[in-house]
Parts: sequence; structure tokens; C-alpha cells
Amino acid sequence: MNAGWQAYLGAQGARIHEDTVRDFGEPEGELIAARDATIVAPLTQFALIECAGGDAQTFLHNQLTSDVKHLAAEGAQYAAWCSPKGRMLASFVLFRRDAGYLALLSADLREFIQKRLQIYVLRSQVSLANRSADHQIIGVSGPRAAAALQNAGLPAPAAALSTASFADGSVIRLDDQRYIVVAASDAAVRLWPPLAAITAPAGAPAWQWLDVAAGIPWIAEATREAFVPQMAGFDRIGGVSFHKGCYPGQEVVARTHYLGKIKRHLYRTRAAGPIAAGLAVFSAETPEPPCGQIANAAAAPGGGYDALAVILEDAVGKGELRAALPDGGSIGLTDPVPVNHG
Repeated sequence: MNAGWQAYLGAQGARIHEDTVRDFGEPEGELIAARDATIVAPLTQFALIECAGGDAQTFLHNQLTSDVKHLAAEGAQYAAWCSPKGRMLASFVLFRRDAGYLALLSADLREFIQKRLQIYVLRSQVSLANRSADHQIIGVSGPRAAAALQNAGLPAPAAALSTASFADGSVIRLDDQRYIVVAASDAAVRLWPPLAAITAPAGAPAWQWLDVAAGIPWIAEATREAFVPQMAGFDRIGGVSFHKGCYPGQEVVARTHYLGKIKRHLYRTRAAGPIAAGLAVFSAETPEPPCGQIANAAAAPGGGYDALAVILEDAVGKGELRAALPDGGSIGLTDPVPVNHG
């Protein structure tokens, strides 16, 4: 995290651990505000990679699962980068800025992904750069989100997965009530007060819960290479194009799509106690091998944890599901509901 931004947030009451804003002093209240009101959150759990140059569009189109060539100037799209075996190495929100592209991804993957992508640049006119230090990412969510943007002099894109530029950055609209502001670091400090004036400041867990509630899976280090995109419902949110040319893992992804062999799907589920991304899920009826894995998890408003889990379809509804804990114990998962498939 940029040192100046960290110091500024600390002065606003942010409690920061390992470069992530955990909360602003009221973690339980912030979760409830995320559910019922309007929040503003420093999204320090994400990072930015810029891809620029004359061949940037072609390069990304040939690497990612989404149709980059048809990404509009004021559009955004979910995308993934896969291994040759079709497993997701990372997931992104990809959008255009000036003549280049910015990819929003989990911060713990930024260095690995940037270095690995660099290998494929070869002689292309492409430059990859980390923009996480000179740009800050702020999430605004809730019924007054558009009003908060207006209060800060920011544009509010009209449609989901569209963007609007301003002098120091871009605003991305994710859905009906969620926006992401990507701003130059000095601008972020100016924008925070008017945004916070009519919203409740919140930490990363509140936004993570909103992602779980929205059914949006984020690949992080704990789940790197764990899922084929269809397992995580990525095709259902526009993150996979089946009408473009080759990209790493495309053969596996296309075969899975056209032959209908996907047996694991994304489910929203709950647990009474702490669970985390990467934990194995098993069925009490057939405990070995695991029947799934936690994709994302977050503390829930009112207690407990909500999660997105990729689970073997045949295991759902046929006995208790449990998540394996690092200490050798386990915790029950309840009410698995399909997400982005049917």
C-alpha cells in the first residue's frame, strides 16, 4: 500500500494489518452497514496491472478468457488467465483507460501474475506495469452510492460493467449499487472526505462480504489453479468467451463447455464460525476425497460466515457438508444455494 495513503487512512481511524484495511473500529457495524446502508471502503486487498502499447489489445485477447477485442472504450469485463490445463491462475476486472488497459486483481497475486505475463510479451509492443502504488482503489456500495459519487464530483456510469473517466482516474459500475473508483493517489486523498460524508467507512471484510453476496468469485493465492472457469461460474458473469481464438487453457475450457462435463459448480453457503478461501470441503457421507473447495469467505452481518464454494453437484443434498480447518477440525456448511448456474 502506498505509504501516504496508508498514513491518511490511519488518521481517519482505519485499522490496518499487513497492508489491508481491516476496519474503522466497528467491524460488526460495518458489515451491517454494507448490508443495509451505504459504505465507502479502501479496497487495499486489490492491485492494478497496466497493459499498454500498440499490441496491448491483441496480447490480452490472446491470453485472457474474455473477448478483449470487443471491450468498449467505456466498458469493463470480468476475465481470467488460465494455465494450459484450463485452471484459473487469476481473475480480473479488466477496463480501458486512455490507450491502455488496467486489470484489477487480488493483491497477493499481482507480482506472480505480472512476472508470468511478462514471459509471453516476447517481441510484442506491450509494457506491463504495477499501478498499485500510484493509484488507489475505493469501493462505494449501497442505495446512496451514486449520490456519494456526485458529492465527490465523480461520474456514475449508467450501466453495470461500464466505466466513466474523470481527470484523475475511472469509476467502474459493477452492478445496481456497487462502484469502484480507481484514482491517482493524491486524488484519492481529496476524494475520500466527500465520499465519506454521506457513507459509512468500512474495511475489506465488508466488501468481501458484498462480493460473496453478489456471487462474484475472486481467485487469490489460496485458490490459484484450483478451478476451471465454469466451476466458479465465471462463464455466467461474462468472464469467458466461447467465440474467440486460442488462449492458454482454451481447449480444456471449450471442451468442458461443449461436452457439458462440468460436475462442480459454485454454491453460496454458510458456516457458524471462521472459514477461509482454499479450505477443502468434504461430505460426511463420503469423506474422501474432498468434494469441493471454498472459493471466497467473509464474516457475515449478524454473525457467522458466508462463503462461495465450488462443490461436486452430486454431493449437495446428500449428507452434511463440512469445511476442513487447518488445525485438523472441521466446521459444518449449511444451506448451499446454486450461484450463476441452473
